[in-house]
Formats: sequence, C-alpha cells, structure tokens
Amino acid sequence: MANNTADHPPGNSVAEGNHDGDFGVSVMDLRDMMELRSAEAVNKIRDTYGDVQGICRRLKTSPIEGLSGNPVDLEKRHISFGKNFIPPKKAKTFLQLVWEALQDVTLIILEIAAIISLGLSFYHPPGGDSEACGETESGVEDEGEAQAGWIEGAAILFSVIIVVLVTAFNDWSKEKQFRGLQSRIEQEQKFTVIRKGQVIQIPVAEIVVGDIAQIKYGDLLPADGILIQGNDLKIDESSLTGESDQVRKSMEKDPMLLSGTHVMEGSGRMVVSAVGLNSQTGIIFTLLGASENDEEKKVKKTKTQDGIALEIQPLKSEEAAESEEKEEKEEAKLVKKVNVTKKEKSVLQGKLTKLAVQIGKAGLIMSAVTVIILILYFVIDTFGIQGRTWVAECTPIYIQYFVKFFIIGVTVLVVAVPEGLPLAVTISLAYSVKKMMKDNNLVRHLDACETMGNATAICSDKTGTLTMNRMTVVQAYVGDTHYKAVPEPDAIKPETLELLVNSISINSAYTTKILPPEKEGGLPRHVGNKTECALLGMVLELKRDYQPIRDEIPEEKLYKVYTFNSSRKSMSTVLKNADGGFRMYSKGASEIVLRKCSRILDDQGQPRVFKPKDRDEMVRKVIEPMACDGLRTICVAYREFPAEAGEPNWDSENDILNDLTCITVVGIEDPVRHEVPDAILKCQRAGITVRMVTGDNINTARAIATKCGILLPGEDFLCMEGKEFNRHIRNDKGEVEQERLDKVWPKLRVLARSSPTDKHTLVKGIIDSTVGETRQVVAVTGDGTNDGPALKKADVGFAMGIAGTDVAKEASDIILTDDNFTSIVKAVMWGRNVYDSISKFLQFQLTVNVVAVIVAFTGACITQDSPLKAVQMLWVNLIMDTLASLALATEPPTESLLLRKPYGRNKPLISRTMMKNILGHAVYQLTIIFTLLFAGETFFDIDSGRNAPLHSPPSEHYTIVFNVFVMMQLFNEINARKIHGERNVFEGIYRNPIFCMVVLGTFILQIVIVQLGGKPFSCTALTIDQWLWCVFIGVGELLWGQLISAIPTHHLKFLKEAGHGTTKEDIHEEEMTEGADEIDHAEMEMRRGQILWFRGLNRIQTQMDVVYTFQTGQAAVPGALRRQPSVVSQHNDTTAAKTLSSPTHVGLSSSSSLTNSAGAPPPAAAAAAAASSSTAGN
Repeated sequence: MANNTADHPPGNSVAEGNHDGDFGVSVMDLRDMMELRSAEAVNKIRDTYGDVQGICRRLKTSPIEGLSGNPVDLEKRHISFGKNFIPPKKAKTFLQLVWEALQDVTLIILEIAAIISLGLSFYHPPGGDSEACGETESGVEDEGEAQAGWIEGAAILFSVIIVVLVTAFNDWSKEKQFRGLQSRIEQEQKFTVIRKGQVIQIPVAEIVVGDIAQIKYGDLLPADGILIQGNDLKIDESSLTGESDQVRKSMEKDPMLLSGTHVMEGSGRMVVSAVGLNSQTGIIFTLLGASENDEEKKVKKTKTQDGIALEIQPLKSEEAAESEEKEEKEEAKLVKKVNVTKKEKSVLQGKLTKLAVQIGKAGLIMSAVTVIILILYFVIDTFGIQGRTWVAECTPIYIQYFVKFFIIGVTVLVVAVPEGLPLAVTISLAYSVKKMMKDNNLVRHLDACETMGNATAICSDKTGTLTMNRMTVVQAYVGDTHYKAVPEPDAIKPETLELLVNSISINSAYTTKILPPEKEGGLPRHVGNKTECALLGMVLELKRDYQPIRDEIPEEKLYKVYTFNSSRKSMSTVLKNADGGFRMYSKGASEIVLRKCSRILDDQGQPRVFKPKDRDEMVRKVIEPMACDGLRTICVAYREFPAEAGEPNWDSENDILNDLTCITVVGIEDPVRHEVPDAILKCQRAGITVRMVTGDNINTARAIATKCGILLPGEDFLCMEGKEFNRHIRNDKGEVEQERLDKVWPKLRVLARSSPTDKHTLVKGIIDSTVGETRQVVAVTGDGTNDGPALKKADVGFAMGIAGTDVAKEASDIILTDDNFTSIVKAVMWGRNVYDSISKFLQFQLTVNVVAVIVAFTGACITQDSPLKAVQMLWVNLIMDTLASLALATEPPTESLLLRKPYGRNKPLISRTMMKNILGHAVYQLTIIFTLLFAGETFFDIDSGRNAPLHSPPSEHYTIVFNVFVMMQLFNEINARKIHGERNVFEGIYRNPIFCMVVLGTFILQIVIVQLGGKPFSCTALTIDQWLWCVFIGVGELLWGQLISAIPTHHLKFLKEAGHGTTKEDIHEEEMTEGADEIDHAEMEMRRGQILWFRGLNRIQTQMDVVYTFQTGQAAVPGALRRQPSVVSQHNDTTAAKTLSSPTHVGLSSSSSLTNSAGAPPPAAAAAAAASSSTAGN
C-alpha cells in the first residue's frame, strides 16, 4: 500500500504500478464507509484512518492544495473509482418509435380494412360475374381492370406506412433535440473544486475521487464526500431520508455528505469519496434498475388524457435522475413530506383536450352514420328494389362492397380526427424552445413556454433581474460623518480603518473575490456574492488589500461562522484571540444589525454609547436618505468577548448577536439595467402586472421600482414590507385568509423586506384568488434556495442562470441564462406565439375537416361512393396535418403580439373571428365541390364519374374534384396565417422560409400525384386548361378571404366559440382539496369512485414495488422506477379509469394522437401505466 505519511503529499505524486495498489483505499472501502452516519462514521474514520487527513493521504490529495489536475492522475482515478456519471436510459430506437406509432387505433382499423380489401381483390369466385349478383361487375371494360382491384388496398397500406414513418421520425427528432438540450443543461452545471491550490469551476461530470470541493449555501452536492472544514453547515437530506429536518454537519459529529442533498446553510470543504454509480444516489439508482441493462423494462410513454396534451420532460440527466431517486426513496420510507402544491394542466392542454374530445366524438358519429347509410342503401337497393336473393357464390363480391363502405367510413373518421394537433403543438413548442435558447431562455419543461403566453402577473426579484447585479459602495457613514462617496483612507482614523478592513476581509465568504478584468480597460470581475464584492471593492478603494489578511487567517482558523440566511439577514465570523478571548465581526441589513448595536465608533475611533433614540436619528438622517437614493444599506459591526468571561454559548444566537459596536453603515448602489424600464412598459401594455418582491428595505425598493416604471406617479399602488403584509393577510390565529389577501394583492406592486415564505404566500394567494374575470397566471423569478417553493407553486418559475443556486434551478421551468428581465418579456412573446400558431393550425385544419367530412358523407349517401377516395383523403390528411403543422407552427413572433391582453384561461381556443373564417371558407369550398360533383361534367365537357361500378378506372371528373379540393386547401393555408381578422395575409411571409417551402412543395407533389398517380391515387392526368381552372378556383379562396374579413364579427352573434378553458364556476366546484388539480370536463364525466380506486391501486403497487426492490436489490416492475410527478398522477388515474370505463374513449384516446401514439394501454396495463408514468408535470 502506498501510504504517504507526509501531511500534504505533492498533488501529482502518482506512483507507478497496478492501479488497485496505487491508492491506500479501495472503492468498496469508501462505499461501505459512506453508508454509515454520524457517530458510527466518525468512529470508523478514527479507527481505520486516524482522521480525515488520513483518508486524504491515502487518496493522495492535499486538503489545502487539492489535486494536481495531472491528466495521468485523473485517468488513474477514473479507472480506480469510476466517473461521476450515471448513465442515462437508452433512447428509444427508431423501430420502437415506429412500433409505437403503429398502435394508433384509426391506423389499425385502416390496416385491417386494407388487408381485407387486398385479400378479397385476389379472390375471384367461379361464376362471380354472372348476372345473378347484380350490376356489380358491369362496366368493367376488360379483365386487366378487374385485376387492378388490389391497388386501392396496397395504396392505403402504403399511405399508412408513410404516416407512421413521419410520426416516428418526428418523435425521434424530438427525443434527439431534448437529449441535446439535456446534455447542455448538464454541461452548464459546474462545481467549485480546488486544484493546484487554485479555486476553479469544473463540470460536474469531471469531478473525481480525491478532489477537494468547496460547498456553499444553495449547492446540490454532485458526489459523496467527507467534510474537511465547515462553517455552520446544514444540509437538507430529505431527498434521501425523507426527514424534512435540516441536518447539522460537523467534523466531530457527522462529517458525511451525500450526493443529491442540498446545502441549506453555511459553507465548507469536502474531500470527494464516491462518484457516479458508487455514490449513494448511484447505488439507489442501480438498485432501482435504471441503469442501461434495463432495456426490457422500458417505461411506457404515457399520454395525458386523449393523447393531445403534450408534455416532454427533458430526458433524465444525473441531476434529474437524482431528484427522481430521492422521491422514490421517500416513498420507500413512506414518510409523508410536506406536499408542494400541484400545478394544473397547462392552459392550452386543457383547452386542446376538450376540443379534441368534441371533434373526435363528432367524427366517430359521422363515420358510423356514413357506413350504416351506405350498407342500408346497398342492401335495400340490391335485395329490396331489384329483388335479388343472396347467392353463395356472390358472397365475396358483396363482402367486397361492404369492405369498400367500411373503408369509406374509416376514411371519414381519419379526416375528422385532428391527429395533426399533437404534432402541431410539438413542432411549435420544440421550435420555440430552440429559438428561445438564443433569447437566453433555457426551457426545462415544454409547456412552460406556452403557459408564459397567458401570464397575467410577474413577481420579479430586484437584485440581478431588474438591476445589473454589479454592486458598488457609493456612500458611507463612518466616524460620525456621512460621506457621499467612498472617503479617502486618511480621512478615517487608522484604528477604525484597521477594524473596518479586517471585518470586511474576514467576515465574507473566502470564495468571493475581485479579479482583474478579462479585457484591457474592462471592469474588474466580481466572483461570488455581489454584495460582498462591493464591500471588498471598498477595501481596495481605501488603498488596502484583503488577500494578505485572508492568507494570514485561513478558513481553518475561523472559530465559528454564522452564515447569511434569509431569516438572520446577517453574517458573523468569530475569531479566537491570543489571550483566550474572542472577537466577532458582523455585517448585514442596516436596520437589523443596528438594532443589535449598543455602541458606535466615533470620529476618534473610540466606541461611544448608542441609544435607541440615537439609532432612530441615524435611521432618519443616514439610512432613509441613502435608501431614497435607491441604495442598499449594510451595517458593519464587531463585538469583543473578553477572556475572563469564559467561552460563551455559541448556540444561543440572540445573546451572541447583541451588544455590537457599529463600525460603519455603507450605501451600495446596484444600477437598474438600461433595458428594464422599456421591458416593463411592454409588459404593462401587454396586460401583465409586474410586481417586485425583494429583501431590501422599503425605501430602496420604492426608489428602484420608480426608476423601473413599476410604480407610476399619480397611481395609488401599494408598497409594503413583509411584516405589514403579514399583518394584513393573517387572522388572529396567524393563518392566511384568502379574503384578506384579495384586498391586498390587486394594488400591491412592491413587497420589501420579504422572506421566501412571503413570496410563496403572495404567489399562492394570487393563483388561488377568484377576484378578477379569470384566474391569474403567475410567473415568478427566483435565485435562492428558499425560492424553491414559490418557483414550484408558480405557473412558470424562472431561475437565474448566473446567480441562481442549483436548488432554484431544479424547481424552475425556465432558466434565464443572462439573469435579465427582458428575457422574460421574450418568453411572453414566444408563449403567445405558440398559442397563436396552434390557433392558426386549428383554423386551417377544421376548415379542411368540415369540408372533407361533409363531402365524404353526402357524396357517399347520394352517389354510394365517396368523391374523395381513401388514399386521396390520406394525402389530404398528410397535407393538412403534418405539412400544415410544420408551416403554420413555425411562424416567428412579432412585437405586435405584445400589444394585446393575455387570452386568459377561459378564452376559447377558437374565437368568433376564427369560427367566422372556418365556416365562411367551408361554405365557399362546399359550394364549389358540390357544383363540380353534380355539374362538373357539363362544365368541363367530360364523362360523369358518378355511380361508377366497383374497380372502374379513375375518371377525369373525380380527379378534378380532388385537385380543386387540394388547391383550395393550399390557398386557404395562406389565409390561415392570420387569425385576428387582419387584411394582409402575406405580411411577413418571407420571414418564414419553412412556410414558403411547404406550400411550394405541396403544390409540386400535387402535380406529380395527379399527372402520374394513376390507379393507386384514383387519378387521371389533366390537361393544362383543367389545371388552370383548378388553380383559378384555388386563388378564389384568397379573394373570398378578403370578403369574409370585411364582415364585422360582432354582427354574427349566432356563432359559437369552441375549446373553452375551465370557467370560474367549474373551479369552485372542483376545489376539493388544497392544491388539487383542475380536472377538466372531459374528465369530470368520470365517476369519482373509479379515480379513487385507481389511485389507491397505484399507491399500493408503487409501495410494493419499492419494498420488493429494497428486499431483492433488483428492479421490480417499472412502476418503482419513476416518481409520480405531482400533476400527472391524477391525470393518469383518470386516463386509466377512462380507458376501462368508456369504449368510445378507447378509440379516441389514440385516434386523436397520431403523433404521440403509444396507443391506449390495455385495461390491465392501464393501472401500471398510471403508476409508472413519466410525463413532465412540475
């Protein structure tokens, strides 16, 4: 064993030889040690290694210098101890996605029909064409035509294959995009380690065993480690243990730090002892079988109800995997943790789900009626009017007719059901997410992007979001003098200066530094806490340097540190003096620290008594004027503990943080970002209320809010402090009352001196409020660990990419990579654009649906044959679904989107204007189609295609009908680009190259199909004259569109809107429990009992899985693999229950989801699917 005895071996002392013998400790030793807790762990370390230094020696690392970073050494550590990486689950292969796409019910029906049709076309019964079977075969010119009966079946199968491949390809590229996004999130997650004595940030995946990592408030620990040095360190281990109490960590009591846990307070350094699959998180992960060998236990992609609501969770990264883990463990321990309130389905999803159900039902009825009418007509005509008898040898021919009718019915259904919807939503969201990256929005949950378009309120932090987060001290009160700029060093007494410089240098995180600028002539770089950087900057301005002081008193020599947290609002560091006494340096919010001061240094540098009345005077004369200039005020103080008084009780904070001597009060300026006032104005114009929630004092907050434009002169808006806010909204028992809150929030614009709990209370209060017309949709920004609950509760949580802690990022939906408020405005613009894109697509799609269904239905009833054949319908379906969703869902947003109010939750998806457009264009198209159908032969002087017998060749007549139909759709696609009744439909068309390409591409393909499609497409080549007429009729759509937009919508009172959100009354009915989901009407039809029954079943099943997993140490049913994201459990319970309860839904839940198709789960699997759901919900 290479056991170095030196205290700090050189970092790169890499011994030669076999790698197991290179380190004095094996992976298994470390793994076993990390499973111990508190006293056991301390004893084990003491007995086996002597102390933590002993472990460092065996791992060949220096607690001060860290590793050398030598690549050979790092590689050796990778080989011996593994990499810090938990392998993600394998992506689904293309074939698996194809198989999933094939599960779609409508496609299966079509396939079966096509196969029967194929089979029958090859069967020629003897004497089948005798007169006895009626006029079935009459009109067939030659045998060759009869032989071509197989073509229709083959063509249907071929189109099904195309649809399936397109769907699978979309799913595949979607998955690929999100893996890319995920790996980007992973690469951006960095952690601070010490290598070669330098503090550097490295990607989490590069951390190796033996690294010395610096940990601080707000970190999510990326690996297991043992504490080397800690200040007031408290960890939230609930993710692993389920215990919600914070665990205090120290060298003497409990030095074990586990991956996946959160640092809630304090700071320190640890030596990394286990990474990747050997860390505690990794071990559980392996137990639950989520590593690669788990291929057969794929968790099925569950669709939210009826396959329309689409959510895609960025696929599991280490981070996400950890959080999944944790919750799984929680279930295992069956510890009831405080339930973070659930979010409902996003606004758009709720509306789409309802709309899809309505359309699906209508389509199903239409197609059933079509088939019944066709069969009855045929039967009555053949056996009733013509009086024939059913002869055995005619059976195949009759069956062929029935199959043809059936295919027509299915085709009507295929066209009626908007399978393109999920695709349009996906494309639109995925496209937006990609583009939003450029606008500094990293979207973690897809639906957040769309919810943002409906936002009515934004609760923003001040520091860093509205301001530049580049803080500088601009005023100071020291030695009884108020300086309007940082004073010259000789203006301050040397004793005072000494105290001031020492206090600032020592009583701040040692990770906070000011580095030289990257570019010549640039500003110095601020690293770490920005407020501390401002104070250190002041030390430099006083011509002193903080680094030598820190070198003289390294972190190990700090006796005790009370780190900053939101309840203390101050930070203190205790040093032990040579004489056995102690000195404590403190700094913090001025009104809080001044309250603890009983003395102040005068102009001679001597402490004098500081009474409450002196304090009030100082607040009035110094602090308020600073605050009114928009400055943050920080008080720096100290306290001596004499040796003769003995060691104080450090745990009774109130006694310690008292009797301080004030050294100085400084005013720190954090200038407002230049672009913010303009962005806030845009928000207000767009009907979004911006509120500022800050920890600063009320005067500073008011000054900044006025600069930003949140507070406007002459308006009676409220500015409140957290205390006053709580007094207004809580009753005598201290409980929050919604009625009281409803009196406060509509006018509230600034909440100052607020705690994270206040922020959460405000957000929850606004969301639960029923005051306005509609329920508010609230976005919140946050950066601190304690902002987690508020970020989770909000409809959209924005975390800060630069200043944000890992915990905040975990809880958020969107990460702002530049911490800038203007990026939020961009997110609103993109969100509204998504909403509009879906509406455009719906307007186009529903026009085609209405026309195609009516044409197929009436045509079939009057002429016993649909004018549009199955294959043609599938082609139309492809144009209007896949291609139109591509074209209309990728429109770039424009500034004009910000000139209207948010749609809100109750505004229907299909507005009156859109309904006017849909019906107006449908009237034009139906008039043209029926005119051509019944009078086209005379107009074009061609043979009629009506009443053609089975297997007759395609007619020019029906080809023209088909071609005109497609031309009208093409030109109507251009009309569909505007949904608010604008006149100029070509506006900005060149900005969307995809749209232009799709329209041109479709046109060229249509020419190919008509001219060369032949029998499979039931087309025959047309002359140039006929083509020109078809295009001319198509262009008529554009002119007709102008005519429609001239009709004022408000006169058309009879038009109904469709696709409503949940109304207020429904919300009241459904407020069953605090934080329950909104269940929309489609789900309300369900019996509650079934939901409960499924939920119970899920829970029991999950718990059994977990227990079983922990007993056997292997993966059980995939149910144990996934946590139940809060929102999804209910939806899946209802989906599962629905799958069992109503057969029509079984058809629908898949038919409306061509793209998302995992198919309806078989009843037995439904509960399992609900239990193992993995949709993003929170």
